[in-house]
Amino acid sequence: MPKYAVLQRIRNNKRTYAITPRIPGGFVNHKTLLKITEVAEKYNASIKLTSGQRLMIIGLKAEDVEKAWKDLGMEPAVLSPYSVKNVEMCPATFCKRMKQNSLPLGLRLEKRFYGAPTPNRTKIGVAGCRNACGSVNSKDIGVIGTKDEGYIVIAGGSAGYHPRLSDKIASNLNEDEAFNMVESIYEFYNDNAELGTKLGDFIDQITLDKFIQGVYKIYDEINPKTIEK
Repeated sequence: MPKYAVLQRIRNNKRTYAITPRIPGGFVNHKTLLKITEVAEKYNASIKLTSGQRLMIIGLKAEDVEKAWKDLGMEPAVLSPYSVKNVEMCPATFCKRMKQNSLPLGLRLEKRFYGAPTPNRTKIGVAGCRNACGSVNSKDIGVIGTKDEGYIVIAGGSAGYHPRLSDKIASNLNEDEAFNMVESIYEFYNDNAELGTKLGDFIDQITLDKFIQGVYKIYDEINPKTIEK
């Protein structure tokens, strides 16, 4: 199995693979777009826009995967199935509906948690208003900006085989506090959940109250200040 590649549907006994380079926040300049296009053309592949705000090169032969990565010169979007998969974020700064300029926070979280190990694949979403573009309410960890409550941090969402709405963990947070709350959720989950357990399932196993207590114990060490639950 080629490294950092996903096996696609086998057709006529032929195996093809897809690779997805890291594109923080979905923001990409024309040079990177051109590079991805050139690689896809070189190896007779196609390009797919993903739901995770990235570009996927599909239809690669096994022997071309490593060469394609070398030509791209980019990091893979996902380092492991047991890691933070990606941080999705709305455009915030450029949106008229924005209540909090959440884009800097989203990029900060992406830099901190890129490839961070977790008990199971973990998605983080960040939005600047309650519209929560990017399906933030169904992410494992979500941060939502509001006009009156600053940032709200939620956890446990899932849009997979067993859909689950997230639970509110904290509100009335500024940017630094929201960042520290996400860090606290990550640490408590990483330190206490068994390998293979999704964050939402972990919350259900130990109960929401115990999860919040555990998260706040870590949070108070990082950011000693009483906030509204």
